[in-house]
Amino acid sequence: MTLIYHDPLFLEHDTGDHPENAGRIIPAARHLNLVAMHFGCIRPSWEPLDPGMLTRIHSSAYVDSIRHLAESGGGILDHDTVLSTRSFEVARGAAGAVCDAVNKVIAGGERHAFCLIRPPGHHASQNKGMGFCLFNNVALGARRAIDQHGLDRVLIVDWDVHHGNGTQEIFWEDGRVGFFSIHRYPFYPGTGAADEIGAGAGLGTKLNVPITFGTPRTEYLQQFNRGLEWLAGKIRPQLIIISAGFDAHRLDPLARISHTADHFQAGWGWAGGSCLVSAW
Repeated sequence: MTLIYHDPLFLEHDTGDHPENAGRIIPAARHLNLVAMHFGCIRPSWEPLDPGMLTRIHSSAYVDSIRHLAESGGGILDHDTVLSTRSFEVARGAAGAVCDAVNKVIAGGERHAFCLIRPPGHHASQNKGMGFCLFNNVALGARRAIDQHGLDRVLIVDWDVHHGNGTQEIFWEDGRVGFFSIHRYPFYPGTGAADEIGAGAGLGTKLNVPITFGTPRTEYLQQFNRGLEWLAGKIRPQLIIISAGFDAHRLDPLARISHTADHFQAGWGWAGGSCLVSAW
């Protein structure tokens, strides 16, 4: 059985005609409702993450700046990241969904969870939001697993077409969190070279697989499987969190790699075991 997290709240992060807008997830939400009904998936309720818990990853000053900007009517965080009046509450809801899913998966009632949430998070670092992202949802989930559940081997898998620079930066020196990213390179945000492998206690627990534009799909999947099998064998994770961006699809207007739905389905093989699957 799979836990499915989604709520109309996520449509209230109003970005207008920005590429990251509510319309991106409406078709997925409709399909998810059909899947949930057909397979009897569980739709849990949850609470938005308390602002104090956001500071487990982000600085208090940064959290306060997001709150203030939203309460002031919204505005431009950076050249491609927009907030509306509800964005702070919606972002807390997204982070809360991931943390609640971590709680429930670790508790053992269900072994899988999928969070169809927005705003996304993997570009958000401790002190900065960028690339459509406000709070780093998967990083908050990993921190929840470590701090409140005592896990010491968490693996974050990021298959978004862009490198998850914020997630990598947050856990750069933390050996308890493995980070695997396969992404187009060179490309936004400019990080994710193969020699970025962590530092200090985190040295060797970060693995980046940069893919050049035009790489055949079969080669992409081969590199994905090879790299992830190696890192998972090294980490031996107690929990897997998948930062699942689907913008490597051939029809994505911003990034176009060459993937089809079938190729993303091949990646879902990593949803086996105790695993949290989170959209971005």
